[in-house]
Amino acid sequence: MLAEFGGLYDDTAVEALKRGPAEVREHSPSIRYEQYPANRLAMGGHTMRNEAICRIGVFYDGSYFQYAQKYLYHKRDLGWIQFRPLHELIQEYVRSREPTYMTHRIVCAAWFQGLFSSRQGEERHLRNDRNLHHDLMHAGIEIKYLPMAQNNREKGVDVALAVDALQVGLNGHMDVAVLVSGDGDLVPLVRALMQRGVRVVVAYFEYEDERDKAFANDRLLSCSNYQLNLLQCETVKQLGTLFRAMFFKKTGGTQ
Repeated sequence: MLAEFGGLYDDTAVEALKRGPAEVREHSPSIRYEQYPANRLAMGGHTMRNEAICRIGVFYDGSYFQYAQKYLYHKRDLGWIQFRPLHELIQEYVRSREPTYMTHRIVCAAWFQGLFSSRQGEERHLRNDRNLHHDLMHAGIEIKYLPMAQNNREKGVDVALAVDALQVGLNGHMDVAVLVSGDGDLVPLVRALMQRGVRVVVAYFEYEDERDKAFANDRLLSCSNYQLNLLQCETVKQLGTLFRAMFFKKTGGTQ
């Protein structure tokens, strides 16, 4: 995903930002003004914005999502979450929070997760991994696997997610970042993106029963621009239909 986005802006373009919009256009016409807080005094204190499209990036903490996926399928009997309808729900939510744009589109999405080797995983795990891989590919989500540590635990997944999201934000290729995670270690990422004018949505699951529990870190929620509790979408008028459309019942096989 990152290879297609090119390099960072050069020092001349950054210095031009301090001198005003005319200098910005001369040195780097592609820079979008809303990404740089120093430029927000233009136009009577309002952010200058391209009204055509709001570009959304979605970054998945894969294990966090899969735990919720299995809980909703086995315990709540809602069905299996489909990624394309989920993306439609995300776009609609961002539209309600960023109404000044004409349209809202997810332009990049990536999945980050630890992966067992074939020697470590059981046959059913390998089959489920392959099914997940196909689901992600069909939804246009780039897969970023990292090898599991020797203690069979994930290592470096949050760092990989943060580096990817930050580089996309710094390169000026998204207006809104959606973090599908509840990890408090992502707080520095949220602050860094917001300093560059990228608004941040934390999309999370919240549930608890005698054996299963999911939530988002309070610090992560409080420092982000928008908080999207995905399980509460069912009761939101504008999102209820999209929420119910996310699920389908799988027949056969093991999840």
